[in-house]
Amino acid sequence: MARILYDLTASGDRRFSPYCWRTKLALAHKGLDYETVATRFTDIDRLNDGPRLTLPVLDDNDVRIVDSWAIAEHLEGHYPDAPSLFPGSKAHARFMNNWTPTIHPPLLRLIVLDVYNALDAADQAYFRPDREAKFGMTLEAFVEDQDAHLKAFRAALNPIRETLKIQPFISGDTPAYADYIPAGAFLWAEAVSECEIVASDDPVAGWMQRVKAVLN
Repeated sequence: MARILYDLTASGDRRFSPYCWRTKLALAHKGLDYETVATRFTDIDRLNDGPRLTLPVLDDNDVRIVDSWAIAEHLEGHYPDAPSLFPGSKAHARFMNNWTPTIHPPLLRLIVLDVYNALDAADQAYFRPDREAKFGMTLEAFVEDQDAHLKAFRAALNPIRETLKIQPFISGDTPAYADYIPAGAFLWAEAVSECEIVASDDPVAGWMQRVKAVLN
């Protein structure tokens, strides 16, 4: 059985889930071949007869793994001869896994309308009421004052920015899963939005270009 990744997809085959991007970077890091199945929000319920799954979902030779962190641990344990996702220790990556959700809210306030506009009609019909119920306001109200949201997002990146002033990757001299976790957020935005979420001369922008090279 092939290695299959169910990958959240918008119209035009745009792959935009930050968590799926973490997994694609991890698979590339390990040098593992895989196929993707383009999966829209309204397709997810078809993947399982039981509780609703969240993406990414990886089917690895008859083993199904759900959740990007669980997938990374699976890849590390099942493919120990491939480059390590957690060189030295999981501690650094575990911290990034817990810290990165703090940058998602200000980023979402910059790109959520772009996400909505990228979806096909069926997914838009699901997405708008679901997110507006969570936000307690319309999508349009949620993204008001873009300058303030951009400032908040860029300020939230200071821990990464200060680290990158002294080393090329969060993980040190070479990339690892601690880099791929926050990188997923940037690839999420890049897939659906033209918003310049970091300035071109920001150390974070250079780091992202180096991380993306893993995919080539």
